[in-house]
Amino acid sequence: MADEKKLTSRSEDFSSWYNEVVLRAELADYSPVRGSMVIRPWGYGIWENMQRTLDEMFKETGHENAYFPLLIPMSFIEREKAHVEGFAPELAVVTQAGGKELEEPFAIRPTSETIIYSMYAKWVQSYRDLPILMNQWANVMRWELRTRLFLRTSEFLWQEGHTAHATPEEAEEETLLILGIYRRFMEEWIGMPPVTGLKSESEKFAGAVRSYSCEALMQDNKALQAGTSHFLGQNFARQFDLKFQSEAGAEEYAWNTSWGVSTRLVGGMVMTHGDDAGLVVPPRLAPVQAVIVPITRGDDTAAAVLEKSHQFAARLKDQGVRVKVDARENLSPGAKFYEWERKGVPFRVEIGPKDMEKGQVALARRIVPEGAGRKEFVAEDQAVSEMPSRLESFQTELREAAWKRREENSHRGVKTLDEMVEIIENGGGMVYTGWNGDPAVEEMVKERTKATIRCIPTEEFRSGSAPDRCVSGEGASTMEVAWARAY
Repeated sequence: MADEKKLTSRSEDFSSWYNEVVLRAELADYSPVRGSMVIRPWGYGIWENMQRTLDEMFKETGHENAYFPLLIPMSFIEREKAHVEGFAPELAVVTQAGGKELEEPFAIRPTSETIIYSMYAKWVQSYRDLPILMNQWANVMRWELRTRLFLRTSEFLWQEGHTAHATPEEAEEETLLILGIYRRFMEEWIGMPPVTGLKSESEKFAGAVRSYSCEALMQDNKALQAGTSHFLGQNFARQFDLKFQSEAGAEEYAWNTSWGVSTRLVGGMVMTHGDDAGLVVPPRLAPVQAVIVPITRGDDTAAAVLEKSHQFAARLKDQGVRVKVDARENLSPGAKFYEWERKGVPFRVEIGPKDMEKGQVALARRIVPEGAGRKEFVAEDQAVSEMPSRLESFQTELREAAWKRREENSHRGVKTLDEMVEIIENGGGMVYTGWNGDPAVEEMVKERTKATIRCIPTEEFRSGSAPDRCVSGEGASTMEVAWARAY
């Protein structure tokens, strides 16, 4: 493994670098099924930690998990016009089963609004049955023409929340609650601080009244739509007869929301923190936070070094650290160092005969602070007691570095299209301008720059002095928008 070709550098070709990191870090691999991927244990372990954390956050806010079928009758998909128009090119459809042609084809779920709200209609009679706050962890399929591991695949894993409420105010509050949960998770666990905001009409989810999104800026200054939360109004409720008797005795349609994040978050993590040596995994998400590499020479000290390594691992586990002893005999220590660096493990611990004599361990941090040495020799007891705080410091540094990079590449108060083009063509990033709300202007700017409106920023992300003229030069600005080229 140590002889493996050096990774393409990010500055040379970011796209190639990304693909190489995903493959060499053993996050995922290409599958024999077109457009689908195999998520390998290291990548799935990261996804499990994401899933576990988000699941707790959803349950803390009153949501419950359920599961709905993979196959959806095509008649359900076709009931909501905007929805079917939005998904028609991406649908995979089952027409045969059991050796026979089906009377009605089934779509493999691209998302589950239709089948879920048809079930809610069976379960809801009165306002007392509301709200319904459900989430499911599932796979979905959208037949993508151009795919990239984690970022855009025909089949992917995700969670999709679907709720029903008695009032539009409740539904809107739910939509924004989830947006806040996503933002907090991305900031505090992935260390990938997003900009949040409202999608333009052309960019919103098919069938939604309003779509909100989390837009994260990657190291190549392209934006990644990392999560979305949608206020669906009564669109699906009307199509699936999801009605309830109000407290006043009137019959009303329920108000719905849907929201989701997917394994795309793993790709976002790679592009936010990775370096030219490979993957960097934030400690809170790392399947292994510290890997112990015994330094044995094949002499009579080997057994003692292995025993000490396992004892040290047990002590770290008692501190809540996820730890692994790499005792493989067929690899040299150098090959192990190379592998775990590629996989982005936050800390490597080396223990050899001399370290045992001195009661110390050698700590190697995946990313070394400026001015610090590559390795640090630390007394055993100190290394054990300090490891949790070292991991949290590493987590904080990653988040702060990503935040700083986003802010340094956020261009606020851009007044003209020429100025915007100059920025986009020379480094890119997030460009904030005025907009008059005209979709024709949005399309014109998109054609000129290949950038799209990522969102209409929520209040905390708005500029203090946004331009009062539209970036097109045509008329007054009615809102500030954030543009970027995107994945």
